[in-house]
Amino acid sequence: MNPEGGVNDGRPRYGPSDSLLPGLINDLTLDCLAWVSRSDYASLSCVNTSFNGLIKSGCLYGLRKQLEIVEHWVYLVCDHPRGWEAFDPIRKKWMTLPRMPCDECFNHADKESLAVGSELLVFGRELLDFAIWKYSLIHRSWDKCQGMNRPRCLFGSSSLGHRPRCLSSSSNLGSIAIVAGGSDKCGNVLQSAELYDSSSGTWEMLPSMHTPRRLCSGFFMDEKFYVIGGMLNPSVPLTCGEEYDLQTKKWRKIEDMYPFANTATQAPPLVAVVNNQLYAIEHLTNMVKKYDKVKNTWDVLGRLPVRADLANGWGLAFKACGEELLVVGGQRGPEGEGIVLNSWCPKSGVNNGTLDWKVLGVKENVGVFVYNCAVVGC
Repeated sequence: MNPEGGVNDGRPRYGPSDSLLPGLINDLTLDCLAWVSRSDYASLSCVNTSFNGLIKSGCLYGLRKQLEIVEHWVYLVCDHPRGWEAFDPIRKKWMTLPRMPCDECFNHADKESLAVGSELLVFGRELLDFAIWKYSLIHRSWDKCQGMNRPRCLFGSSSLGHRPRCLSSSSNLGSIAIVAGGSDKCGNVLQSAELYDSSSGTWEMLPSMHTPRRLCSGFFMDEKFYVIGGMLNPSVPLTCGEEYDLQTKKWRKIEDMYPFANTATQAPPLVAVVNNQLYAIEHLTNMVKKYDKVKNTWDVLGRLPVRADLANGWGLAFKACGEELLVVGGQRGPEGEGIVLNSWCPKSGVNNGTLDWKVLGVKENVGVFVYNCAVVGC
């Protein structure tokens, strides 16, 4: 599976007798296999040793990125004993991930999650310090990830599926993520920020924000990273936002970008970006709002399919899933408790103040609280 010279296009090099499919050249075979659903990778790896090596090499993930083939899967924890599970919205299929080999302190501590390319990062705390575990979709296993330069929790974060041209790298197939703000293990509120490079698995310090903040949220929009909301200290909420330009490496403060002030007991802002448009949930009213970039204001769109006000916004996930908004929350019914995944496509518009939410999937008998959720697109 090692390259034998030539152009480094991410494809494995085979000898003349190493045909993946007899009668078909390997480049054409690889292009065909790149379109196979990720749900079938486990079956493909059982065909023969060549297919098994192909799946383990990660080559198909690189080809899918080059061909802009993306499947969005939802990864979540809604029942601690079960651990992480994945949901394929196309096949309507649930899968259980291998158990994370972390210590009991990390297992029972509060955690934060972030999808970066074909990786799922889970941030938490071990006995003596913060730690990060990384799940690789390619290898289908957990590994300890390199820690941040300034370990933290309760930060704002987001990832970008491609590498901006302004960031130099030996590989253009990696994805990046940025974390900003948060609290260190002594409780100090941070204004520093760091960039994670999935191709190298390393962290790089970025210029600091203008204002320290914790319990904030982050997102990418128009190739720039934003942080909004959060708390300066337990009694001072922040309504300003900050914009980081990856090209100029500078932060810009935006006053009143998020006027729905947090309290120390509320969840960080529930925000998601679809097609470079920012949406948010105002959990006190259970309404979805849309941000006007020009006017720096918010417009009310419609009501959520589940209630966000019951636990101050905690236990609910609001994510972008391709070109749709995804809400993952608990629901109690005659048959018991469960987690429901609802989606709405902004392109479908708003009908008389109503959003046409569609049920993507249901996970029964797992309670009504979503502990962690991330959408991986690759």
